[in-house]
Amino acid sequence: MAKRAKAKRGKAETLAIPMAARVAICAVAVAALGYGLLSGQAGVQPVRKPPAQEARASSSPVYVAPPVHAAAAVPAPAAAPIPAPVPAPLAEPPKADADAPGALVRQVVDYASRQAPGTVIIDTGNTFLYFVLNDRQAMRYGIGVGREGFTWSGEQTVARKAEWPDWHPPVEMVSRQPYLPRFMAGGPGNPLGARAMYLGETEYRIHGTNNPATIGKRVSSGCIRLTNDDVTDLYERVKVGAKVIVLPAAAARRPSQGAPADAASRSPDPAPPSNRPSAANAQMLPSGPKIAEAR
Repeated sequence: MAKRAKAKRGKAETLAIPMAARVAICAVAVAALGYGLLSGQAGVQPVRKPPAQEARASSSPVYVAPPVHAAAAVPAPAAAPIPAPVPAPLAEPPKADADAPGALVRQVVDYASRQAPGTVIIDTGNTFLYFVLNDRQAMRYGIGVGREGFTWSGEQTVARKAEWPDWHPPVEMVSRQPYLPRFMAGGPGNPLGARAMYLGETEYRIHGTNNPATIGKRVSSGCIRLTNDDVTDLYERVKVGAKVIVLPAAAARRPSQGAPADAASRSPDPAPPSNRPSAANAQMLPSGPKIAEAR
């Protein structure tokens, strides 16, 4: 019995050593596992829960517009050209008798010419000049006009003006009247009078006179003459660039009866044609203070 109890005690002691080792091993294993768990939790960052507003924004669909390609520029349609205004036809001057008492005196008369204010209208046949004041009235002047063979008609503009102008008789005039001076300074004795208005590049002028008895007569070489008082008054009214319309001497050739407003005509010239420029090509003549002869 004692022997058997001793054997059991030895066996228990033998088994006790491995059991202690096992317990130690288990303790080390548990410690290692705990350490691993703790270090793992320390290395993991907590997940932040987004606020409700951000969560809604992130869940909302986002629309991305497709790229817009610039379309080729479409040229605008060209504007239609504005037609030039058609000038109103010139109305005939009122009937007047230049031989009536006081008819040649400067005066305002009723004349609906349909021309712009400032326009000069010369009624060659009745020896009157009209300066358009407005759409109903004009200032009328008595004038002297070209003698037979030296009348003309057409449209010109006032190219320049001069006070007490000098006189340079044209070569063709001197050839017909050799006694004329080749030059005469401006002054009371000058046949151009106190003022002169030069018409375009032609040889024609609207000017004064040192012989007022010729007003109402047909005595010039185509120029239009007024008394010095009247030409001074007209000179102050007319502007450079003003339109001047010279009506034909014959009533049948007036623009209102079928002839164009800018038609130019002249009676036969007694001088050789090669020496006399016509009104039709008067704008081709050289400019200069050439005038019609005073008689």
